[in-house]
Amino acid sequence: MNQRLAWAITGSGHYLRESLAILQTLKNVDVFLSKAAAEIIQQYGFQEQLINTGHRVYQDKTASSVPVELFYEGKYHTLVIAPATSNTIAKMAYGFSDSLVTNLYAQAGKTRVPSIVFACDTAPELESEAPRENVVKVYPRGIDLENVSKLSRFEVTTVVADMQSLSQAVQDRLKTLA
Repeated sequence: MNQRLAWAITGSGHYLRESLAILQTLKNVDVFLSKAAAEIIQQYGFQEQLINTGHRVYQDKTASSVPVELFYEGKYHTLVIAPATSNTIAKMAYGFSDSLVTNLYAQAGKTRVPSIVFACDTAPELESEAPRENVVKVYPRGIDLENVSKLSRFEVTTVVADMQSLSQAVQDRLKTLA
């Protein structure tokens, strides 16, 4: 079976540009956008960059998150969630699966498909891109950092804190499948 990489994007501008750049280097990828991701990609002006990846794009438009059934059919070898907002991280860390992205994560775990998660809030102080290429200082709350730590202990889940680690984790995963 020709399995694909599933890549989910949440509603964060934090390293969104760089995540899309990594996506452009990959083949056989399906991209899943949360409702907020669809909004933020438009707000940041990244629609063309997403289209230029050439990947199939699914948006969170159904209450039952129909695309998750593809995990049960064995269509994916890996799930990447990048960037992942603190909201998504909190939901995943506590087992919620009430959106397309959190449902993808839950089903990936239940089918033992490895997940690689780039969490936006991984340090007490960060710089993040805001709309119109502005950079802002962000100070994640203690609960945000705790949720990232909790998620990093989940089965078949790798949490990464920067773009280099994300790129390396994806490449390492693809090498194990080659």
